[in-house]
Amino acid sequence: MATHKISAKKLTLKNVEKILNSNMKLELSEDAKARINNCREFLDKKMENQKEPIYGVTTGFGSLCNISISKEELSQLQKNLVMSHACGMGDEVPEEIVRLMLLNKIQSLSYGNSGAQLVTIERLISFYNEGVYPVVYQQGSLGASGDLAPLAHMCLPLLGLGEVSYEGECYSAEEINKKFGWEPIELKSKEGLALLNGTQFMSAYAVWSILKAQKLSFLADLIMCVSLEAFDGRIEPFFDPIHQVRPHKGQIETAQNIREILEGSEIIKQKKQHVQDPYSFRCVPQVHGASKDAIGWVASVITTEINSVTDNPTVFPDLDMIISAGNFHGQPLAINLDFLAIAVAELGSISERRTYQLIGGKRDLPSFLVANPGLNSGFMIPQYTQASIVSQSKQLCTPASVDTIDSSQGQEDHVSFGSNAATKLYRVINNTERILAIELFNASQALDFRKQKTGLKSSDVIESFVEEYRKEVNFIKEDEIMFTLMQKSVDFLDNIEIVEE
Repeated sequence: MATHKISAKKLTLKNVEKILNSNMKLELSEDAKARINNCREFLDKKMENQKEPIYGVTTGFGSLCNISISKEELSQLQKNLVMSHACGMGDEVPEEIVRLMLLNKIQSLSYGNSGAQLVTIERLISFYNEGVYPVVYQQGSLGASGDLAPLAHMCLPLLGLGEVSYEGECYSAEEINKKFGWEPIELKSKEGLALLNGTQFMSAYAVWSILKAQKLSFLADLIMCVSLEAFDGRIEPFFDPIHQVRPHKGQIETAQNIREILEGSEIIKQKKQHVQDPYSFRCVPQVHGASKDAIGWVASVITTEINSVTDNPTVFPDLDMIISAGNFHGQPLAINLDFLAIAVAELGSISERRTYQLIGGKRDLPSFLVANPGLNSGFMIPQYTQASIVSQSKQLCTPASVDTIDSSQGQEDHVSFGSNAATKLYRVINNTERILAIELFNASQALDFRKQKTGLKSSDVIESFVEEYRKEVNFIKEDEIMFTLMQKSVDFLDNIEIVEE
């Protein structure tokens, strides 16, 4: 089994994707262990002679920061913090996201600025490696002092408390400890804060979403090309000169993708009866391209975040400093998760418009893409479903990051709500995949009619793509139950692996 060593080397999104897809095990590098131990030793020595209060280390939390805690009670203080902050509600966080939460928290703690014990971090690694996923809930984080509630649920099992999911079954932490022979961790000073402060709930959703968004961006171009061929669209809007005079990177890249996908098509080369196409086809470089540029920017922000120390206070052993500040505040993620939701939703919005054009009985395509419309409703209702999902995504794009509600008796008087931005984004990503799947469902049907009428072929890329799709979803001759085929279309897209050359 391949192993990924947690070290000072920066994680990239490609690294993370490889770690996840290859089921790699995690292991701390020797330099990471040294940094962790050095920070813990510094903090322990500091505590021996410390007279001035240190927030969260020798004091209470939030607005209780002025209440000092005795040395004898420091461990209980940290345990109480984890227990009292486990206040999540709502649906459970998907295991794929909890897995990323563990990875991101381990990475953040490995830099040696948090004061966590080596044994604590290694237990989190054991959770990850053994597939023991703490039960975490989606609601409860304000995204300001980090993701307190969800991270508290993630860390309860360290103390032998809470619940975990293992091999599809739910276990109490006590049961899982017995199964693996683990003893509950006894937290030292500052450790509870190190575990609960941080943006790992938001950043886990962010990483999952950005990886999926990059894939959907490519698939949107590819599926659009199937629709363009089916609609007998024109190639001229994708010629390079038009984009060089408005040289947005994503616009140029999208047009190039489309030209490459359509290379060799007989359909695109045939003489057209129409002068121009609707915007949902003609303006794809501009619309898909803008989403690409947004995705690229947000990817850079997320990459910075997963390579950062985001708990508080932050410990600097070499500077002999412990600084209480605001690295746990989620605003950098919150704004960009809202931005990403808008960018991905737009891929779905324009996709639905192309579907609407395909079913309209235009350009020699049968009404609702069925041979006997009237007796058959054909593809009438999949577009309804698509429109419903598009509308929901638009509603979900109302930004969370512009909201704030005071908490902790006014001590935490500006919050990011990046947690809500993250969970909304997750839904938008899944919605867009469904929307694109429905477009493919329609476009493949329409392309088959186009080929039957003209006897012409599309490009090798499209022919191969649709051929693979037809192994899962059949051509519709007469009305049949559609939702199973729509779900097969979603599964088909979900299972596609994008290989970069």
